[in-house]
Amino acid sequence: MIDTIIVSGGNIHSDFALDFLKKNEACLIAADKGLEFFLEHQLLPDAVIGDFDSLSEDGKKFLEIQEEKSMDSEIPYGGMTEWKVQKGFRNEIKEIKVIRLRPEKDDSDTQSAMNYAIQNGAKRITILGATGNRVDHLMANFGLLMLGKIKQVQIVLVDAYNYMSLIESGMILKKEEQFGKYVSFFPIEGEVTGLTLKGFKYPLNSYTLKVEDSGLTVSNEISDPEAEVTFETGKLLMIMSRD
Repeated sequence: MIDTIIVSGGNIHSDFALDFLKKNEACLIAADKGLEFFLEHQLLPDAVIGDFDSLSEDGKKFLEIQEEKSMDSEIPYGGMTEWKVQKGFRNEIKEIKVIRLRPEKDDSDTQSAMNYAIQNGAKRITILGATGNRVDHLMANFGLLMLGKIKQVQIVLVDAYNYMSLIESGMILKKEEQFGKYVSFFPIEGEVTGLTLKGFKYPLNSYTLKVEDSGLTVSNEISDPEAEVTFETGKLLMIMSRD
């Protein structure tokens, strides 16, 4: 069960995201420009974190940022300042924690939001808005999957068409619960040995999957009621997709 949802500033398909939030009760964190999604739909996050360099004037006003007293010079490199604001939409009133980061920092706003969630006990984090027009941001967000694995926290990147996560050997996928029609697998950090796919349209048996031949495992499909993925060594990225 998801315990934390981070909304980042990438492309968000509103209908999908609103339905996803409705179906999953969790701590809601807006990463910088991700706050704009909440404001557009009159939703209240539990926390907002970022340097707020890409936030609209309405967003800054909502967070009660006083630009005439710019805090950037007061925050040390990699540091932050925080405060709370009480806001309401419709019949809901919530105290929101605001964490402002210095623009010159080593982590992205999304990574900072993820680190904040983990520090506060999150174990299953889903990130919306992690995909967009910039491939460099997408690649950085793929790095969050690795960071989550190191910290023993499950991280999932989701948009309207893709579900992306690092998986463990022995994972069972149920056809009736699959995210989309297609399931693809990619090795991360070298090769994945002993890869076996059972219950798929294109099965594999004890295959060594390398980066240069990963086209072999693109756009597979679940053929049986349940499919199983096992491997011996390596780190395996699974992407479930739909048109």
